[in-house]
Amino acid sequence: MPLSVAAPSDSALSTAQATARAVDLGPLPEWDLSDLYAGLDDPAFAGDLGHAEAECRGFAESYRGRVRELVSGEGASDRLGTAVAAYEAIEDRLGRLMSYAGLVYSGDTTDPARAKFYGDTQERLTNAASDLLFFTLELNRVEDGLIDAAAAHPPLARYRPWLEDIRREKPHQLSDEAEKLFLEKSVTGRAAWNRLFDETIASLRFPLRGEELTLEPTLNKLQDPDETVRRDAAGALSTVFRANLRVFTLITNTLAKDKEISDRWRGFTDVSDARHLANRVERDTVEALVAAVQAAYPRLSHRYYKLKARWFGRDDLAYWDRNAPLPKVEQRTIPWAEARETVLTAYGAFSPKMAEIARRFFDGGWIDAPVRPGKAPGAFAHPTVPSAHPFVLVNYQGKPRDVMTLAHELGHGVHQVLAGPNGALMAPTPLTLAETASVFGEMLTFRRVLEATTDPVQRRAMLAAKVEDMINTVVRQIAFYAFERKVHLARREGELTADKINALWMSVQAESLGPAIRLDEGYEPYWAYIPHFIHSPFYVYAYAFGDCLVNSLYGVYQRASGDPAEEAAFVERYFALLSAGGSKPYGELLAPFGLDARDPAFWQIGLSMIEGMIAELEAMEA
Repeated sequence: MPLSVAAPSDSALSTAQATARAVDLGPLPEWDLSDLYAGLDDPAFAGDLGHAEAECRGFAESYRGRVRELVSGEGASDRLGTAVAAYEAIEDRLGRLMSYAGLVYSGDTTDPARAKFYGDTQERLTNAASDLLFFTLELNRVEDGLIDAAAAHPPLARYRPWLEDIRREKPHQLSDEAEKLFLEKSVTGRAAWNRLFDETIASLRFPLRGEELTLEPTLNKLQDPDETVRRDAAGALSTVFRANLRVFTLITNTLAKDKEISDRWRGFTDVSDARHLANRVERDTVEALVAAVQAAYPRLSHRYYKLKARWFGRDDLAYWDRNAPLPKVEQRTIPWAEARETVLTAYGAFSPKMAEIARRFFDGGWIDAPVRPGKAPGAFAHPTVPSAHPFVLVNYQGKPRDVMTLAHELGHGVHQVLAGPNGALMAPTPLTLAETASVFGEMLTFRRVLEATTDPVQRRAMLAAKVEDMINTVVRQIAFYAFERKVHLARREGELTADKINALWMSVQAESLGPAIRLDEGYEPYWAYIPHFIHSPFYVYAYAFGDCLVNSLYGVYQRASGDPAEEAAFVERYFALLSAGGSKPYGELLAPFGLDARDPAFWQIGLSMIEGMIAELEAMEA
């Protein structure tokens, strides 16, 4: 398969370039994974892996076929509580092992040794976990009344939210044998195709003005002040994506079919229903969000891009100028030390506790910041397991958006730290609230920086950048969701050609971006690099959900500002929301703020905030 055009074998950056970048940005941290394991050959890793396999077998020998017996009669809470606690401890160990393998792999997905380590670990842990499958399946075969009676008393009472959560899966669970087959086949099925996508993306090299760049630096060029650089970067992206469309099309077709098979066996009627169930959100709530955002396209993205085109003295903008910096605005590189202080100061102004937790990421070696060949693109915060701590990956290049990305991922990290005490079974947060802390942290940082900026030109540039980020988070992600739906629905009628997928992509992009963005030839294959389509089908609406929710939440915070007692009460409620992890449904957690995401009018609150910022930009122009 074609991977590159004259790609170098080792580094996409010359030594001189790397030195210049280090001077501009200052020292960039690389994470220290020794809090998990010392290295790929750490005896502790091998020991834990063997121990985990033995624990899984032992758990099955102790409890397989006996779950109903555990829940029957006097002492049920003690017996089942002991079993669930043992199950949770095993899940924590399995999670620690897989988290380490995944983080090592994401550091360089092109390294054969890391790839083998990741693949071997995934295979062994999948095999081990198959011995645990029976437990939740047998729990779901026990009458609800028996489970409820046992969960009314300690020690099982602690796990009531988890028990209620797994029962939501009851209508879609299969026989033990079928579930085990699905799990074991995932190593050579979905997981293998995910890995192929990751390694293909990491191997791509984009020829640009005598350099061979990896994906992240090439995408970064779309924000270059020089229009010709943006145009050439867009062309390089298009050329290489198009050269690799055969493999991306095959991956997309295979995974869409794989999902259709799983959905059919499990009885999901709509292509998105499995994601809604995983997110613990109602389908009509998501449909209300989607409808509200799509109806707002003309008031948001269409309106803003028309305004931006005027700033450039044009009727419309080429697609490579969509995220271009504003003309005649000084662009500077933001050193890492400044980015750190900017985020910590903003967090600290909201809550010293929030800043203290975020500071641990910097001081503890929990962040990996440099751009490196083979490193996973984009950014993420990995929660690992409650017995350890999260790690953050960014590809920091000194742009203002990179500072906001850092604030975003640290928000996730703070959330994950606070949710950790819930334990391995209840710390994970459904996607309905998973983006809350990240988007809120980003908003705190933006508002702090904006308040400190007095130059009107810079204020306009900052406000415009924030509007673009919010459009990318809300409008663009809902367009992504619409694209995914079209792909998965069309795939049910047969395999899709690259041209068909391109056409579906262009249709949703034209609708969402509007007439002021000119989708010239070359934009058709840009769907190919979006990892969420591969790793987490229909994940993308969570960003829009989170952004609109946080806009509403931030409005409540603004109304409390100026009153110390009200501010303190808001902060207390906010930390309670984050600390709940997955132990409470989103509706219950939002109620103390007077918010109800199930009300269709709720989404207009968040969308109105974006609309208000655009109106503010228009007023600056007058």
